[in-house]
Amino acid sequence: MPFNLQAFKTRALTAVVFVVVMLVGLLWNKWSFLVLFSVIHFGCWVEYQKLIKQIDPDYKEVSTVHRYSVMFIGWGFMLWMTDDSYRIGNWLVTDIGWVMLSISLIVFIINEYFINKKILYQLTAHSLFGFVYISLSFALLMKLWGNMDDKVFTGSPDWAMPVILIASIWINDTMAYIVGSFIGKTPFSPISPKKTWEGTIGGAILAVVAITLVGAYAFDLDTKALLMISITAAVAGTLGDLLESKLKRLAGVKDSGQIMPGHGGFLDRFDSLLVAVTVTWIVFRLFF
Repeated sequence: MPFNLQAFKTRALTAVVFVVVMLVGLLWNKWSFLVLFSVIHFGCWVEYQKLIKQIDPDYKEVSTVHRYSVMFIGWGFMLWMTDDSYRIGNWLVTDIGWVMLSISLIVFIINEYFINKKILYQLTAHSLFGFVYISLSFALLMKLWGNMDDKVFTGSPDWAMPVILIASIWINDTMAYIVGSFIGKTPFSPISPKKTWEGTIGGAILAVVAITLVGAYAFDLDTKALLMISITAAVAGTLGDLLESKLKRLAGVKDSGQIMPGHGGFLDRFDSLLVAVTVTWIVFRLFF
């Protein structure tokens, strides 16, 4: 493929803006963190529902109330999973999240059971999968903020675990692409033809080594925890990428959206994170 200077400039500019926005949201404070991932949460939901409409045309028939109530059920659950440091006046954000979750769930049930009077369980299953795939992941990300209640990286900034996890995914993706470009020969999966075993393994090793060495020697963080996060990110992140690739293939589209010119949509950028967060939370609940 010939080098396209204009396409390269578009991708480079988008990447710079994306990194700046992510760093501000991650590092500024807990509120910027919550706002950032709330926006991403809704962006992923919108794109997911578009993909499902392509995969299962019957999903186009679900009501507007159905589509938005499941989004707000998910966001309410996400807010409910925040800790007690999130307060608006005398209100805890976790309590606000519980109220939103409860009201949205009631609205969903009334709409499905009493207004539509026609329960299509297959369509509800699509929305339930979206909740587990998207909302549960971002809700658990709220738990990683604060280093799992400061039990993992004691005394470190609250953003340590999310930043290390996201950095692990970015390094893994980048190194997998570079290694695969130079020595990749063996296809990794028919779901994602461009991935190779050489690139996948090389990217994972380089990500684990980079994150562990930098975290341990530059920031004096726990080596065991760094290894667990980087290995989990490499394995689960790859599975997350394959899952979204499968959804796009079933939907017959190249990108999940166009919010980031040259890079696709929200799901394209955060597919690895969606699976990696859930697996990381489970791993650390088991070992810490």
